[in-house]
Amino acid sequence: MITELTLPIIGYMYSSYKEKFGIPRQPNLVQVESYIEMSAPYNDLLAFEGIEAFSHLWLVWQFHDNKNQEKAQFRPQVRPPRLGGNKKIGVFATRSMYRPAPIGLSVVQLKEVKKEGRSVRVYVTGSDLLDGTPIVDIKPYIHYSDAVLDAESGYAQDEPKRKVVVWSDLALLQKQQLLANGKISTQTVQELEAVLSLDPRPAYQDDEARIYGMRFANLDVKFKVNETCVEIQEL
Repeated sequence: MITELTLPIIGYMYSSYKEKFGIPRQPNLVQVESYIEMSAPYNDLLAFEGIEAFSHLWLVWQFHDNKNQEKAQFRPQVRPPRLGGNKKIGVFATRSMYRPAPIGLSVVQLKEVKKEGRSVRVYVTGSDLLDGTPIVDIKPYIHYSDAVLDAESGYAQDEPKRKVVVWSDLALLQKQQLLANGKISTQTVQELEAVLSLDPRPAYQDDEARIYGMRFANLDVKFKVNETCVEIQEL
């Protein structure tokens, strides 16, 4: 009986999420645009013939940035952020990155498949993948079978609540300068605000005086969080 599998890496994700901190905990909560750079021999447009008829795709990918993943022993229970980061629950009842097979599954919206030079890129929105994530498969999303409208989702039945995002005087000035110099786009600003509205802090941290740091696209963002809003302090 086979006890292990070896899977090919067919491409890599290029994303504005430069570190794990700040990535939405589920796909499609933020419509950040990203793309998959296909690797040879999978960088063949013939492999994507007909894909334009589908609005969404399943991405199968690897949690590649887990610390000590190969040495870690099986843990039957984990602490999901959605339950405050303190309550334990069975690993197979979660989407925790620390699991026997470090494989993730995300639904994303397909924008287009383009050949750029020798590269073939699959552009998508709604991804929750870290920049550099290995992709092991791409499959079309089939609405009549994949969408279960009356499904029960346990402790994650409802979308997380969002906070208002505001800018300090300093951060607002920096944003305006970066926009004027062409170093960031309006789209990047909108994506950043959407990411921060989800409050990326660990669930067990509620220190309103603490300043947090996060890398997003080409920005190093400093921010504070209180009960109702996220304030961007500095870029």
